[in-house]
Amino acid sequence: MEPGRAGCLLLLLLLPALAAAAPGEFDPYRVLGVGRSSSQADIKKAYKRLAREWHPDKNKDPGAEDKFIQISKAYEILSNEEKRANFDRYGDAGESQGFSQQQHRQFHRFHDGFYFDESFFHFPFNSERRDTSDEKYLLHFSHYINEIVPDSFKKPYLIKITSDWCFSCIHIEPVWKEVAQELEALGAGIGVVHAGYERRLAHHLGAHSTPTLLGLINGKITFFHNAVVRENLRQFVENLLPGNLVEKITDKNYIRFLSHWRKDNKPHVLLFDHMPVVPLLYKLTAFAYRDYLSFGYVYVGLRGTEELSSQYNINVYTPTMMIFKEHIDRPADVVQAREMKKQLIDDFLSQNKFLMVARLTSQRLFQELCPVKKSHRQRKHCVVLLTEEGEKFAEAYEAFLTFAVANTKDTLRFVHIYSDRQPEFADALLMDEEKYRGRSAVVILERRNNAGKIAYKALEEAWQGSKEDNFILLDLLDQLRTDPGLLSSETVVADLNDELAPMFLIRWFYSTVDYISDWWDSLFHSNWREMMPLLSLLFSALFILFGTVIVQAFSDSSDTRDAPPSGKEETAAKTEKNDASFSKESNSRIPKKSFVEVTELTDINYTSNLVRLRPGHMNVVLILSNSTKTPLLQKFALEVYMFTGSSSLHFSFLSLDKHREWLEYLLEFAQDAAPIPNQYDKHFLERDYTGYVLALNGHKKYFCLFKPHRSGDEGGTLGSCEDYDALQHAEARGKSSCSPGSRSIKNKLHKLSFWMERLLEGSLQRFYIPSWPALD
Repeated sequence: MEPGRAGCLLLLLLLPALAAAAPGEFDPYRVLGVGRSSSQADIKKAYKRLAREWHPDKNKDPGAEDKFIQISKAYEILSNEEKRANFDRYGDAGESQGFSQQQHRQFHRFHDGFYFDESFFHFPFNSERRDTSDEKYLLHFSHYINEIVPDSFKKPYLIKITSDWCFSCIHIEPVWKEVAQELEALGAGIGVVHAGYERRLAHHLGAHSTPTLLGLINGKITFFHNAVVRENLRQFVENLLPGNLVEKITDKNYIRFLSHWRKDNKPHVLLFDHMPVVPLLYKLTAFAYRDYLSFGYVYVGLRGTEELSSQYNINVYTPTMMIFKEHIDRPADVVQAREMKKQLIDDFLSQNKFLMVARLTSQRLFQELCPVKKSHRQRKHCVVLLTEEGEKFAEAYEAFLTFAVANTKDTLRFVHIYSDRQPEFADALLMDEEKYRGRSAVVILERRNNAGKIAYKALEEAWQGSKEDNFILLDLLDQLRTDPGLLSSETVVADLNDELAPMFLIRWFYSTVDYISDWWDSLFHSNWREMMPLLSLLFSALFILFGTVIVQAFSDSSDTRDAPPSGKEETAAKTEKNDASFSKESNSRIPKKSFVEVTELTDINYTSNLVRLRPGHMNVVLILSNSTKTPLLQKFALEVYMFTGSSSLHFSFLSLDKHREWLEYLLEFAQDAAPIPNQYDKHFLERDYTGYVLALNGHKKYFCLFKPHRSGDEGGTLGSCEDYDALQHAEARGKSSCSPGSRSIKNKLHKLSFWMERLLEGSLQRFYIPSWPALD
């Protein structure tokens, strides 16, 4: 056997072994440093630690990039239970991922010498070869947020979410490559997101599987749900565009269309072509320039366009694009080409974005037409006609337009403005002079900065459009070329009003329609994992609603069957019912004792009962005097009895006669703690704070305040003497007298129980203090 042939056979025998050995070196468990029994939490923790350590932006090691790629691919395998199970079972789920770039190049060069290729072995996971056409489209999160989303207001984007180990991604790749190249040439944007490396962006886009195709326009995402074929993808991108971008033009409506230049304040573009449908290139162009131009399409093969084609001398066999400005009888510019390319159309339209004498309708338009001076060579002066609406000023406008057409230069921009719609702008330039009142005026100006500062000079007399006015304006413009100091006046103008902005109701209506359409699309097309929280919330609300209705219906029916009780029984029943409802709403705070333990807050127990009170505990303190002690304590016990089951609440009372200074010090921190007017203590002729209740949190140093009702307020059932006597009888505490004076005092604590409910809910206002004062 010849030596060369023997060597070839030997290499052929060794080739499978080398191919199997090289991938076998990649072990995702070894790369992440975890065991085969490790949990997902351990795997994720190891991945984050290694990713931070080997990230190319932080690690300058030459092999950091390869190491980071291996870490990412290892985590992609182990974080997916299916891929992890395949690797554990067969040991080959991560084979092709284990190649370093150097090993891959050596092996690829080796078997290329014998005319082997990956396509022969059908290795589909070589992302380096598969994604070379997508590299220029790769998106990152910051790039998407800062550049792609704003750019989607000028052109739609078709975005693909892909990943390694994705057989379907390989299947659609030929179609995707063809459509991406075609749409990019037409003016659409293309993007590719690798879910393995850009998980944050993939999650932000709502992609939970690969491959996923979606469209982005005006910052809004729309998912693609049809078969991945060229026609469907083109139609999908076309459907993203608004339906009113291009108007079909015939002999019947072309005059109306071209005459809207005054209302729209835009030039109008007509494309003459023999295609029955509007080309996608033209629609994409109309979307990109919709803020500057209005677009119409003329199908020259349609009956009813002969007059239009004849009037403008159209060659029906060659696509023709015309742009019309103030004069609809003749186009301002024309371009013809057998194949309309995007670059040709962009160059043509970018030179004709504005009317010859555009009307300043917004600050954005003012900034574009009259840019700020950047250097002496880039000076641009604006000649502004300030006029009003109506036929009375039409002659002055036509004369100004004729002058502008005859004196068009790169350094001059002719514009006009309605002074009655922009009064602040007009007043800043004309100073409300009498000679300009009710007449047109011409001002030459130059913007000096973006803050509104301008230099300007106004014609001495009002503009009437006469030959003398034309000579005066032409002479000023000639002087301005050699003497920039001619603009001797300076002022600051406010931003212009947006005259063409839609009304609030219209914007609200469009926003509502967009929201409903998004919700409808999400309901039928979005991933059900995204819909589960919404559906769960919806069904929970319905269950609570109908459950409440059913329970209420049964309770009402049972109540109607019962006989109406007597007066005393009805009062007792209401009290019992309220007590029951309070006990349910207070998380079953059932009193553990048959009495309320209320201690006096003194200097002896002050530290233990307040200053060093355990965290989470509060002391509810009643303010009383010697003369009001008995009735207030009785009413206080009745109001707080249902809350004695809470171990975190303590109840005390404080003598106003002994500790008035301490109380007034605390009330200084309560801004709304206004004293009760016209009520004074009988003995000391000072403000009456009896009936105040303070909930003191000793640990966090704050208190909540209950201010008593006035004596004239009506009390409820909880404030009646009969209720309290009944409670005292049940508690075997003795009876109390029920006099008009005691009833008035007790009414001070009317509705204290509701205040206690809000205290436990945490909805009361809190007044913080720096430290607790001494109780002398």
